[in-house]
Amino acid sequence: MNAPLPPADILRTALVTLLDGLPPKAAAQAVERLIVNYRGRTPTDAPVLRDRSDVVAYAAYRMPATFEAVCSALEAFAAAVPGWVPGGHVDVGGGTGAATWAVNATWEGGRPVTVLDWAEPALALGREIAAANPELKAAEWQRSRIGSALTIESTDLVTVSYVLGELTDADRTAVVDAAATAAQAVVIIEPGTPDGYTRVIEARDRLIAAGFHIAAPCPHSAACPIVPGEDWCHFSARVSRSSLHRQVKGGSLAYEDEKFSYVAATRFPPTPAPSRVVRKPQIRKGQVLLDLCEGLSETGPVPALTRTTVTKRHGLLYRAARDTGWGAAWPPPSGDDDQS
Repeated sequence: MNAPLPPADILRTALVTLLDGLPPKAAAQAVERLIVNYRGRTPTDAPVLRDRSDVVAYAAYRMPATFEAVCSALEAFAAAVPGWVPGGHVDVGGGTGAATWAVNATWEGGRPVTVLDWAEPALALGREIAAANPELKAAEWQRSRIGSALTIESTDLVTVSYVLGELTDADRTAVVDAAATAAQAVVIIEPGTPDGYTRVIEARDRLIAAGFHIAAPCPHSAACPIVPGEDWCHFSARVSRSSLHRQVKGGSLAYEDEKFSYVAATRFPPTPAPSRVVRKPQIRKGQVLLDLCEGLSETGPVPALTRTTVTKRHGLLYRAARDTGWGAAWPPPSGDDDQS
């Protein structure tokens, strides 16, 4: 018997199938318009995804990037809560369900899933795509205004991905509070821009005030050591480009990098990373420079941004440093820190 395909492969095939019959030029034009409008200042009672053509084009263009970004965030989160598996999941503002697929890719098996979104065409297409995945066939797709009136049934995990930037300040606060009230764990993902990071930090503060512990990316639940306006915390996920991606962007590379900011928090104490690599490692002759966010500084339990240099004399740790990536926990979870 053939092994079942992983969710990423099932999703990729489903998205390719969606484009059959949709004229490439029309798809490219729809994507160009949606790129300008979808993440802009859109009233929460006026969804941009108006019809099937809009939704198909947007799903084919954006869903792979959202999926990979959420997978990256969930991978770090899962490492901080080993052995924990969500028994239920609510995807707030989930649209066509990229975060739902990412949760399924992170934790195998079926579970009660509810996707909430305002745009009925997006929900309909998400339901159609999910039919290709046996573990998502039973997911519920519900139309719901994402804002101050939002109510979320009690569940283990709530994801809010690429949503907060579309909301007013008041609605944004209400959504985060609703997620905190309903869930044992909340994961919020936004674009990896200064504004996206600001929204994530605001959500992080609200979650901590609600009694949550930060599981990732931060190795602590104290104040972020980044100075606002000077820098921002973000990460990168590699995304395979479809023909539509290359058509719209006029690029020739078979991939692109999706920048994102995120926070994952739990009501129960997690096991966060000792520190996390917050910039792309710099590999030089005989050494690797790592920029880290640490939960403990040299002066005590005070979060700090530091740079450490790992050289060949560190042995196995040096080899691990050469293999580590932006966003990874440090030192490696394996505990392979031989410095001989």
